Amino acid sequence: MLSQQYQQQRRKFAAAFLAFIFILAAVDTAEAGKKEKPEKKAKKSDCGEWQWSVCVPTSGDCGLGTREGTRTGAECKQTMKTQRCKIPCNWKKQFGAECKYQFQAWGECDLNTALKTRTGSLKRALHNADCQKTVTISKPCGKVTKPKPQEKGKWRDRRGKRLKSG
Repeated sequence: MLSQQYQQQRRKFAAAFLAFIFILAAVDTAEAGKKEKPEKKAKKSDCGEWQWSVCVPTSGDCGLGTREGTRTGAECKQTMKTQRCKIPCNWKKQFGAECKYQFQAWGECDLNTALKTRTGSLKRALHNADCQKTVTISKPCGKVTKPKPQEKGKWRDRRGKRLKSG
């Protein structure tokens, strides 16, 4: 009886051992089937940098629009593309939407022209834009009244109206 139990345990051990060997062989075969992919050689791109046109508004002279980009290269997959852009609808558009300036404070009002001015220095040019290094802008001063010469002997109120004597 002891030998029967011993033989059963031996068969179980042999079956487990064979199953282990089978699984190990299956895993090894699966790993061998996965061939290492050769690394792709890094291609040197002969494509040049993108060169962008100015932003052209879709309608009117400001707002949403598009710009065209081009680059050169014999093996470039893409040598032209279009990009959406926006032109501000305010005084900045005279310098181009791609030119960003750092402006000084507004100057004093020039009573002769009724304008005040300030200067801006180029902070950055987007999309290889051709921008001026410095720009000067002007705007109306607002309500500025020129002093009127007073008539001698005539009294006026704060609004400049002549007061009646009497």
